Amino acid sequence: MTAKKWKEHILAQMELKGTDSKGFESVIDTLANLLEQRDKIFAQYKKEGSLPLVEYISNRGEKNRVTNPLLKEWNNMNRDALVYWRELGLTPAGLRKINEEALAKQNNMSALDKVLANLEK
Repeated sequence: MTAKKWKEHILAQMELKGTDSKGFESVIDTLANLLEQRDKIFAQYKKEGSLPLVEYISNRGEKNRVTNPLLKEWNNMNRDALVYWRELGLTPAGLRKINEEALAKQNNMSALDKVLANLEK
């Protein structure tokens, strides 16, 4: 998927979860670009045969089998993307953290602030 499509997907998910995307444009763009690159790496991994182990020839000419570098990078990108998903409230833990912070703010409001907030609704 392209970064543009990923961005649309991320924004749709944020809207669905009720999280505000304002002020997070650069984070969303970074995540979208990361996911696009992740998809390209996975496509290359599949194109090359989806081999989890590949042959590696050491400096001494010895043949060894190692984890496919594409698979390693794909896993690293998944881990990095998860951090962004969490920070945007798009994982259960991330959403819980955002909602708890919102509730804490609400509970710290003075009586006047609560009345004014209800008037705005």
